[in-house]
Amino acid sequence: MLGREIQPPSIQLVIESSVATTTAPIPRPLRANRNDPITSSRLSSMLARLHAGYFRISLSFGSQALLWKIIRQTSNHDYSTSDKPSPLLDVFHILPSTVSLLLWCLSLLILMSISLFYILRCFFHFHLVRAELLHHVGVNYLFAPWTSWLLLLQSAPPFITPNTVPYLILWCTFSIPIVILDVKIYGQWFTTEKKFLSMVANPTSQLSVLGNLVGARAAAQMSWRESSLCMFSLGMAHYLVLFVTLYQRLSGGDRIPAMLRPVFFLFFAVPSMASLAWSSISGSFDTESKMLFFLSLFLFASLVSRPILFKKSMRKFNIAWWAYSFPLNMLALASAEYAQEVKGHTAAAVMLIISGLSFIVFIGLMLSTLLNVAKLLCENDPILSFAKDPMA
Repeated sequence: MLGREIQPPSIQLVIESSVATTTAPIPRPLRANRNDPITSSRLSSMLARLHAGYFRISLSFGSQALLWKIIRQTSNHDYSTSDKPSPLLDVFHILPSTVSLLLWCLSLLILMSISLFYILRCFFHFHLVRAELLHHVGVNYLFAPWTSWLLLLQSAPPFITPNTVPYLILWCTFSIPIVILDVKIYGQWFTTEKKFLSMVANPTSQLSVLGNLVGARAAAQMSWRESSLCMFSLGMAHYLVLFVTLYQRLSGGDRIPAMLRPVFFLFFAVPSMASLAWSSISGSFDTESKMLFFLSLFLFASLVSRPILFKKSMRKFNIAWWAYSFPLNMLALASAEYAQEVKGHTAAAVMLIISGLSFIVFIGLMLSTLLNVAKLLCENDPILSFAKDPMA
């Protein structure tokens, strides 16, 4: 009897089965169910960090595509014996036309991608877009997408030409938002106490001027002289006031983080673009265009001779590095127009040096971006603190 009472070890089987059920890989289906929320949260976080400053990339690609188009037109132009350009420009005859087309297609793809993601940001994080619109630095980058589209329109392949209905529709679509932003920005500069130019002026304010000048050049290519003069005068009038304000270093002149110091290159981007716009309006690279080009060369030399200014911003990769490329492309464009007009060895050498430098910087930024893709949407981006700015 005692043996029968001691024998039942079968109870251990019940204990082992319970352990087996508890130690089975149950978390796997739970993790699978959590994948969708995690993915959506990551996407939402990326959209929250994708500010308008990322359109620096599209500005650089669009201006580089326009540079290649103008260089190709310069090299393929038929000159008379007396007007033959410098032999130094013969190097551009070896450039294949397909490269320009591929660069334009790549620029279009990048601009469409960034625009799509920013539209999603406007839909899901409108409060952040509103914070950019109210900030004295962030609002200037809202000109970048429309300026990028206008640059891409001017560098379009031959099947999209001026004086056509599609070109006209696209120009109006991209220029009207710039005028609306002009009314807001320029109106605040002399009507709103906390938004006076002396309080909010910073190098990024020149992006508003660039948008007007790019739009003026596009209008001049359609032979819309009055519209181009309107946008040109609107941009240059405010550029003169802005340039003097920034030159005197008033209270708002240095109100940008150290990581954003590459935007100082916009100082010579505006006169470069102004020379191109006026050249399209007047029909030739005349004295006024040359004066603006020489001013841009002087400002470029002044910044390049002070590399210590950009030391802090170059310690680690940031999207602000793309601010180096677009102004250099603008200066290269102006030098190309100048070399085409002057047809001398010195002008051709200046064009080759600046164009080569802009291309090297462009390629270097592409490689740096590819190697630091994971850092593009980082939390320590200086623009992400705009919503916390007391002036917003």
